[in-house]
Amino acid sequence: MRDHRPTPEFPRHLEALYRRFPFERSVGDDPLAEIRPLARDARRAEVAGLLAATLAVGNTTAIRGAIRRLAEIADGDVARFVGPDLAPAAARRLAAFRHRWIRGDQIAFLGRVLARYYDRSASLETRFLDGFRATGFAGGLDALATTLRGDGSGPSLGRAPAGYRRLFPSPLDGAASPCKRLTLFVRWMVRPRFPDLGYWQDVPTGSLMIPLDQHVHWIAYHLGLTGRRTRSWSTVEEVSEALRRIDPIDPTRYDFVLCHTGISGDCPKERDLAVCGPCSVRPDCRLWRGVRSAA
Repeated sequence: MRDHRPTPEFPRHLEALYRRFPFERSVGDDPLAEIRPLARDARRAEVAGLLAATLAVGNTTAIRGAIRRLAEIADGDVARFVGPDLAPAAARRLAAFRHRWIRGDQIAFLGRVLARYYDRSASLETRFLDGFRATGFAGGLDALATTLRGDGSGPSLGRAPAGYRRLFPSPLDGAASPCKRLTLFVRWMVRPRFPDLGYWQDVPTGSLMIPLDQHVHWIAYHLGLTGRRTRSWSTVEEVSEALRRIDPIDPTRYDFVLCHTGISGDCPKERDLAVCGPCSVRPDCRLWRGVRSAA
């Protein structure tokens, strides 16, 4: 399906991009900057990570602001969303919460779903592994999505708010969603290397899939890692497999770099020699294919 492929030197070029990348600059612009202070133990890391991933819609400034607002509602302890009911004043603030199309009543229902789950199990990793061991990474995401939607939890949770179930798509739904937010949550929880959290111990990093946002997709397409012009689970699989051939142990270690290369403007998404000239992967980019420029 690909009509453009990177050069044979692409693995070396990508590694050079990774090695030179200013992580400290970009971590401050990432949701992880808000998650890390909240992730004081494994349970709180799961809750903070899941809330942040659920809110990961729009630009990173707005996402980080939404995470901070939720943390303030919980007085800095996100475990309160899945513990006893919030104090009345905090509950009113949560009811008024909005981030894009995500509402406070949906966050409150997610808290009830998680409280019910944690009554029976210590970690969401267990649920992910149930599906992962049966049908691979897509099965693990499906098991997570099914749990978070509240499927099979019984009537005591009450009716899910409008639009709630759509927050947790599954790659097995048939809707072709790239499932970016849940895939990002799993990356945060599994990868033990900076900048991720690494609280989950039993999911191999080599099995991780790329969280395919618009920046990663644009760059992956122009580097020839996929020929697909739309974001879908098939695109996720194609890009992930291309990166897995380069690093089978930790293929998603390149995700943060590719994503923030787009977010930061390091990739202008057009030919601009002043910006693109020093870029390690410029020889592999379809925008520069066949273009000669002065050194």
